[in-house]
Amino acid sequence: MAGMVMPNIGAFIAWGLITAFFIPTGWTPNEDLVQLVGPMINYLLPLLIGYTGGKMVYGVRGGVIGAAATMGVVVGADIPMFIGAMAMGPLGGYLMKQFDGLVEDSIPSGFEMLVNNFSAGILGGLLAILGYYAIGPIAQALSNALGAGVQFLIDTRLLPLANLIIEPAKVLFLNNTINHGILAPLGVSAAAETGRAVHFLLETNPGPGLGLLLAYWLAGRGTAKQSAPGAILIHFFGGIHEIYFPYVLAQPLMIVAMWAGGILASLWFVITGAGLVATPSPGSIFAYLAVTPRGQHIPVLGGVLIGAVASFIVGSILLRLLPAPSKEVEDIDLDELKLTDRKKDEGGEDEEVVVLGG
Repeated sequence: MAGMVMPNIGAFIAWGLITAFFIPTGWTPNEDLVQLVGPMINYLLPLLIGYTGGKMVYGVRGGVIGAAATMGVVVGADIPMFIGAMAMGPLGGYLMKQFDGLVEDSIPSGFEMLVNNFSAGILGGLLAILGYYAIGPIAQALSNALGAGVQFLIDTRLLPLANLIIEPAKVLFLNNTINHGILAPLGVSAAAETGRAVHFLLETNPGPGLGLLLAYWLAGRGTAKQSAPGAILIHFFGGIHEIYFPYVLAQPLMIVAMWAGGILASLWFVITGAGLVATPSPGSIFAYLAVTPRGQHIPVLGGVLIGAVASFIVGSILLRLLPAPSKEVEDIDLDELKLTDRKKDEGGEDEEVVVLGG
């Protein structure tokens, strides 16, 4: 998963910057450039992940099939299909590799290109159809189940435990489904009676995500560590929480850090009676301050701080214990792997020895 996500962090940051600046509630709204936001998160980013997953398994040929297979799940669901891409990309590359291994010695001379092109096209088309009819509906059912779970915890007054569902749902890019589909309508009703609602704080809290990115900055490795400072700016000040989701997908155990931050922050909100007057959009610290009612700054900002500290501490411990993802930022081609070793010849000059396929 790390190998599929981390090489594409730059594309996630590009999308985050465009979103932070050009959406209607962004820093510089632009009705033309905002049209980039939807296609990038719904199509570009999943296809990049699917391509990268297929390429890791079987080179460029596997990447092409992985991207074609991913397109089926992208079209078959109403939510961004990142998990579907992580399944279909490597699957496409693996099946293409197996097929080529079966027929490579039986293709008549002169027909190699014809067989290679048509076999890839047929397999890619079949996997796209499979993704459309199978994986897409499964993802949609998962979205509905997570929403029902959050609603149940709210109804039974187990509000802090709602983060056990909210945090995994967020990193699966179901954040808008949870927030705008469930929590915001409930919050509007509560705010109409009391002037504020804790529902607006549950999914939008930027604290846990901030702590996670700080942990990667301090204790992370490779591309994750290097890109974390930029992601912090986009997440905490720009309000685009999606920017930290790939960091959790790359190390799924880091969801424990998000649980720690989310649950403790929500517990603080419940104890102090914190609430906002409306949903902060986007979920930046500035938007939080804009919708915090008079007298609520300590309860609200205290929850943000607690969430950040808790996720930072747990995340830092986990990152130091977890092994580094293998080849997380390498462009791996398993078919034409090159191992280069430099040796000194007898005359003292460098001689480059290249071993193919080993």
